Amino acid sequence: MAEGKKKPQQSEASSSKDNPQSAIRNPQSTYRLGCDIGGTFTDFVLVNDETGEFQINKCLTTPVDPSDAVEEGIRGLMERLPGFMSHIDELIHGTTLVINAIIERKGAKTALITTRGFRDVLELGREIRYDAYDIFAEYPEPLVTRPFRREVTERISADGRVLVKLNPAEVPDVLAELCDAGIESLAVCLINSYENPAHEIQIKEIVQQKAPQLSLSTSYEVLPQIREYERSCTTATNAYVKPITAKYLAKLSARLKTLGFDGKLFIMLSSGGITSVETAREYPVRIIESGPTAAVIASQHYGKMFQIKDMFCFDMGGTTAKSCLIQKGQAGLVSTFEVGRVQRFKKGSGLPIQVPVVDLMEIGAGGGSIAHISKMGLLQVGPESAGADPGPACYARGGQNPTVTDADLVLGYLDPDYFLGGTMPLDKASAEKAIDKKVAKHLKTDVTSAAFGIHDLINETMAAAAKTHIAEKGGNPNIVTISAFGGAGPVHAYGLAKKIGAPRILVPPLAGVGSALGFFTAPVAFDLTRSHRESLEDADFDQIEKLFKSLETEGAAILEQAGKEPKIIFERTLMMRFVGQGAETDLHIDARPFNEWKKEQIRERFDDVYQKLYGRTYPETPVEFVTFKVRASLPQRPFRIPALQTTTASIEDCIKGLRPAFSLIQKEYIPFTVFDRFKLFPGASLSGPAIIEEKESTIIVGEDAKASVDDHGFVWIDLNSE
Repeated sequence: MAEGKKKPQQSEASSSKDNPQSAIRNPQSTYRLGCDIGGTFTDFVLVNDETGEFQINKCLTTPVDPSDAVEEGIRGLMERLPGFMSHIDELIHGTTLVINAIIERKGAKTALITTRGFRDVLELGREIRYDAYDIFAEYPEPLVTRPFRREVTERISADGRVLVKLNPAEVPDVLAELCDAGIESLAVCLINSYENPAHEIQIKEIVQQKAPQLSLSTSYEVLPQIREYERSCTTATNAYVKPITAKYLAKLSARLKTLGFDGKLFIMLSSGGITSVETAREYPVRIIESGPTAAVIASQHYGKMFQIKDMFCFDMGGTTAKSCLIQKGQAGLVSTFEVGRVQRFKKGSGLPIQVPVVDLMEIGAGGGSIAHISKMGLLQVGPESAGADPGPACYARGGQNPTVTDADLVLGYLDPDYFLGGTMPLDKASAEKAIDKKVAKHLKTDVTSAAFGIHDLINETMAAAAKTHIAEKGGNPNIVTISAFGGAGPVHAYGLAKKIGAPRILVPPLAGVGSALGFFTAPVAFDLTRSHRESLEDADFDQIEKLFKSLETEGAAILEQAGKEPKIIFERTLMMRFVGQGAETDLHIDARPFNEWKKEQIRERFDDVYQKLYGRTYPETPVEFVTFKVRASLPQRPFRIPALQTTTASIEDCIKGLRPAFSLIQKEYIPFTVFDRFKLFPGASLSGPAIIEEKESTIIVGEDAKASVDDHGFVWIDLNSE
């Protein structure tokens, strides 16, 4: 078997059929439920831990109150599987609530207390222009406006010494003024408090005494790390979304309880782990990218399962398309990312959030992204999205604007009578009307050409971004395997692969609800950091060991809230740099006591990593420690899915019929053979042009490609190399 398509070591994945009576056969069985709230759809995957059988559901997201969609989707599952809620051991949840609140500016009325002289840090930022030649460049407005940013007299030096003591008498007066102004949440971020949090602790005690009703976020708890602007912005963001997150999680927990849920509720973190509700409520800034991260963790799991060295995770949902390059079985983690960009694809135009997050890149729009004519008279897709309400024109819910989904429907890739398995029929006439009115007439072309333009433009946009993303990570697009997730991912994966030159596509079972399924592959974990600058030569390794131990103790306390077994795995990372350098290099080390390391060993490890990253190192230049990181995690719960079960005897029995669809090669409609994915059997092989349909997504196979199905229901698409 060719490399990158090896048989797994054990049964890991399969396709799923709706079998209403299959899950509650054994009253002693336990189940896990994954629930992912996206911008357009809310996805559900229920897995039986004993048999590995799946039940799935999908419904439109309810933006006003996301918990409405959660209840609606669970009730839909309950109609098929009465009584399953009382057997759920874990419910794992991912949500866009936090990022939507930031983008739409619907968070709490927030204030910031900071050191005298640092009131305008949120406004000054790094004083870097993200577009040097755009004199009209806009920047995101701070989440805390200037009238609500207040100063107190205190000062701590970079090494933790108290230069000016905090005047406790100032704090109650500042608090009283802010409370009179009607603030709901308070952020506290004092200069250099990552090194010595004594003054922040004093302020916290005063707030708890004088204004206990306030939601409080302190930087020494949220982010005890260097870089004042990023730390202030991250703490302010946490405070901004903390009240609405707490309210949502409390309401969600109550609704789940009324539905019969008595298990443990977990929330997906942006870093690829899952955590308790209590931790998510305290640090909501950590769950900003919870949904898209799960697809990457699933893709990472499949990469290890099939021993694929280079995998490109492509997750295209209703609102956005995101990607991540997975190399040697690991998805990269970054310590800083941006939200709420003024210019969607321009780095530096958003609010920096300095928390661990999977190295995701937004590479394009989603199925609900609106196509329109720009001021220059050119076709443009996104960034605006039709969302779930009113949705694309073809949803027939009042939407008047053409979207990517409308174009895919007109091109024949989607069956209007089988969208979501036929539970949500699409209106093709409305899609054609919207494309004609808003795009075709302006471009003086026909509806088909306009629809192809929309489809091809989004593929081209994603391909350009994907090539850049892969190149930046030292990868090669000509050898990656694309793993396609999301409702629109398998529709566009073929076109994307052709444009970047990828030879193979992997479409896992339940790709349309891939994030909800990915929750089951994520460990219970939490990442902690603490900055402490010290040169390698002068470092006291005994003190560093104590610092690591304190982080591990803190991590263990957080994981105890998850109510799991006490066996905790700790991973340690050093963030180091050359003295005088502005950026750090991550150095992963084993968890043995740090005082057992020798300084020469640390220096050698640093030089090796630095040289691999940048091609050379500088042995004569001294290095320093900047930040120490610990990941605390619990052993991963086994994710077992049975092999594919089907009674289909031949490939002809899998055919649903023929449908004219647009060929990306011939640029005209040609007959595509339509296959039922649920009937495809292990070893099934088919040639394009073909369309493989399942309830949650549709797979497009061009005429120059071949598809095969393995023992676990994964669809492998190989493109001709000519």
